[in-house]
Amino acid sequence: MHVFVTGATGWVGSAVVDDLLAAGHTVTGLARSADKAAALAATGAQVIHGSLEDAALLRRAAQSADAIVHTAFNHDFSRFAANCEQDRQVITLLGEAIAGSDRMLLVTSGLSGMARDATELDSPEPVSPRQSEAAALALSQRGVHVASVRLSPSVHGLGDHGFIAILVRLARQTGIAAWHGDGQNCWSGVHRRDAARVYRLALEQGVTERVYHAVADEAVPFRTIAETLGRQLGLPAGEKDREHFGWFANMAAGNMAVSSARTRALLDWSATRPGLLSELDTPAYYTHL
Repeated sequence: MHVFVTGATGWVGSAVVDDLLAAGHTVTGLARSADKAAALAATGAQVIHGSLEDAALLRRAAQSADAIVHTAFNHDFSRFAANCEQDRQVITLLGEAIAGSDRMLLVTSGLSGMARDATELDSPEPVSPRQSEAAALALSQRGVHVASVRLSPSVHGLGDHGFIAILVRLARQTGIAAWHGDGQNCWSGVHRRDAARVYRLALEQGVTERVYHAVADEAVPFRTIAETLGRQLGLPAGEKDREHFGWFANMAAGNMAVSSARTRALLDWSATRPGLLSELDTPAYYTHL
């Protein structure tokens, strides 16, 4: 299968590229800069130089592939609403490019707004301006072969620069690894390599679902995450009010624990990489942070 991957040099996208290539698929990846393009080409993938702003390029790439994996997203939180709108527009463009064909599109979303212990069949509350899943659903209702992969809030691995990295920086800046309230709100977690296999297996099975959960650790108490960070950073751990977390307060206090039982059964998928707490309890995890 020939797969076009946006965000092909990113944290999740690069793992998706590696996994697809290792399984014998052909990959074309989108790269914005010369150095990222060179790194992508070194993996054996084909490279398209461009960005999410180039609608004509995206349309041609989508129509030239058998399937599309959309992982690209601008995580500049200072202009989050604008980035969410760009994401919605790109998903719509990609879906419209393959409308009327049997080509497949997988888009990336998260777990914000999901009820605790929600399944792949449950819908999120519209608490975030990010509309990746809503855009995919709208395309599906128009007959496009599309599904969403919901990622855990922690997609971890050595080199992590996501939400756990934000917590590490905050702990170092404030001198405490903190939780809010009783700290029993739970996050889920998945290693980036395990998450990548969800995308590939969904494509190989023909994208039979509307939603997949890339979730290995289904419910990890936030207090336990903070205590593990504190132990590894040599800092105290304790309760703090929402103001301590600043703009990240909703995430830090959020419940993002869901079931991935349906995805596991449908795709015959299970985690093979270290779990979240195991990874966080490894000194090497912090060397780059």
